[in-house]
Amino acid sequence: MPKIAIPGHLLLLLLLLPFFYTNNVQATTSPADISALKAFKASIKPSSILPWSCLASWNFNTDPCAFPRRTHFTCGLTCSADSTRITQLVLDPAGYSGTLTPLISRLSLLTTLDLSDNSFYGAIPPSISSLSNLQTLTLRSNSFSGSIPASITALKSLESLDISHNSLTGLLPNSINSLSNLRRLDLSYNKLTGSLTKLPPNLLELALKHNSLSGSLSKSSFDGLSQLEVVELSENAFTGTLQGWFFLIPSLQQVDLANNSLTRIEVWKPADGGSNLVAIELGFNRIEGYLPVNFAYHPRLSSLSLRYNRLRGTIPMEYSKTKFLKRLFLDGNFLIGKPPAGLFTGGTSVSGSLGDNCLQGCPASSQLCAPSQKPVAICKQAYGGKGKPRS
Repeated sequence: MPKIAIPGHLLLLLLLLPFFYTNNVQATTSPADISALKAFKASIKPSSILPWSCLASWNFNTDPCAFPRRTHFTCGLTCSADSTRITQLVLDPAGYSGTLTPLISRLSLLTTLDLSDNSFYGAIPPSISSLSNLQTLTLRSNSFSGSIPASITALKSLESLDISHNSLTGLLPNSINSLSNLRRLDLSYNKLTGSLTKLPPNLLELALKHNSLSGSLSKSSFDGLSQLEVVELSENAFTGTLQGWFFLIPSLQQVDLANNSLTRIEVWKPADGGSNLVAIELGFNRIEGYLPVNFAYHPRLSSLSLRYNRLRGTIPMEYSKTKFLKRLFLDGNFLIGKPPAGLFTGGTSVSGSLGDNCLQGCPASSQLCAPSQKPVAICKQAYGGKGKPRS
């Protein structure tokens, strides 16, 4: 095979390429960031760092932001464009067990911290307030305990806060409403107590399910929340009357207040049909009185549950005239009379249950009427024990 002559200047360039390449890929990660990462890894039990996990690849003999990453720091970290700072720390759900080091605060350019679905325990360090650029904080599904540090309200850039499925106790921070950029707040499945404080003004989603929050739902907590779409407060101990202003929160679409101790609800008719409500869950409370007819005037309402309360009286005819209602659960109350025929005819496809009430003439052939109605004796007792309850 004939030899190919390479000009001298090209040969020199080929010899120098590895030098240029090596120098271009070398990064110089901030020493403060490196010390924070070392402390972070040192706070995790070595026995919980499995060989295939992200943390197993963190070898500090190399630079964390060096690129390309072949065998070290293969995942878990994102670096800035100039490869000098750590901007995201997102761990894999590998069952890591340990505490969150206070030195995490040295990662001052961090925008995302996600440790979800692991076994971190202990307190959330108050020093987390130093992460002034943090936009997403996700500590979901761990074993963090203690109270939510009040200093967390210093994270003014925060847009999403999820510390659900932990063992947090104590009260909600009073100044949580100062998080003006917060769009999503999920503290569900903890052991939080006290009342609902004033909420951040630009919230889209609020989830505080399965805690021990109590007291009434005050208008002052929701003042100015014109963008709020989802409210999930089920499995708490809220009491009193759910007032009419609540269902007229401008952007509200989904409400879940099941399994509380609410005793009454007020429902106002929306002005000019201006309501975005799609689904309302109020089952398993202690709500008394009559079924609010004004639910029928929320034009987009497709799912309504008031099951297992203490409601009485008849089912309003208006419930059978809405165009969108597809799921209706009214079982487990003391409703009387004959249910509106429109719930069973006219081409509607309403599912749910009207069973375990005191209704007369609920078609046995309809699945909507299952389970069977209460015994007559119980219905008589509920209505004063005098004769047959009248519609």
